[in-house]
Amino acid sequence: MSPLSEAAATPESGRLLVKQLGLQPYEAVWRAMREYTDRRDPSSPDQLWLLQHPPVFTLGQAGRPEHLLDPGEIPVIHTDRGGQVTYHGPGQLIAYLLLDLRRARLGIRALVSLLEQAVVDLLAEHRIQARARTDALGVYVDERKIAALGLRVRRGCSLHGLSLNLDMDLEPFGRINPCGYPGLAVTQLADLGGPSDMLTVGRALSRHLAAGLGYTWEISDTHTIPACEPAHER
Repeated sequence: MSPLSEAAATPESGRLLVKQLGLQPYEAVWRAMREYTDRRDPSSPDQLWLLQHPPVFTLGQAGRPEHLLDPGEIPVIHTDRGGQVTYHGPGQLIAYLLLDLRRARLGIRALVSLLEQAVVDLLAEHRIQARARTDALGVYVDERKIAALGLRVRRGCSLHGLSLNLDMDLEPFGRINPCGYPGLAVTQLADLGGPSDMLTVGRALSRHLAAGLGYTWEISDTHTIPACEPAHER
C-alpha cells in the first residue's frame, strides 16, 4: 500500500498500480501499452509504468523529419504519441501513465497539467525551482528542459507520458531539435544537485501523480512488461 494515508482511501478514489520495469526496448513497451489499453475494461486498474529505454529517438505523430539533425547510429522510431522528436536513453526515467480518463474525470489538458505539476513538485522537494510553460509542453529549469511530455488518447484512455532526465548522456539531444525547438537546451537532476537513483525518484513521482489524481498507489511485484496479464488484474 502507498505511503498515503489508508484512512483517506475510499472505493471511489481509485488506485494507481505502479510497475517498475527496468531497461526495456521502446517498441516492445509501446506495443504492450496499446494491447493493455485495447483489452482493458471498466474494472481494469490504472497503471504507471516506470522504466528506462536503450538509446532511441522517437518522432511523434506530427513529427517533422527536419528536426532530426544527425541521428547517426541511434535508431529513429515513428510513434503514435503527440509532439515532435525527443531522445530516450539510460539514466532517464520514463513514466507511462495508462489512465482511464473518463473514470478519472480528466480531459487531456488537465492530464498534461497534472503530469507537469507532479514533476515541478518533485523537484521542489530538492530545492530546484522548475516551471511549466504555456508555449511548450514539459518542465523547465532556467529555460533548460528537464522533462518532456508526449501523450495519446485511445478508447478514452491515456498512453505514453513523460520522460525525466536524471543522470544520462545528454549529447544525443544535440543531434535533434528537442521537441521541435532549435537550440533548446536540456538539463538533468544530477547536474542540479538532485537525486539520480531511478527507484527513489520513481517512487517520489508515483506519490505526486497519485496525489494529483486523488488516488492511492501501490508498487506491483511484477517487473516484466505486462502485455500478457489479464486486463482486469486485481
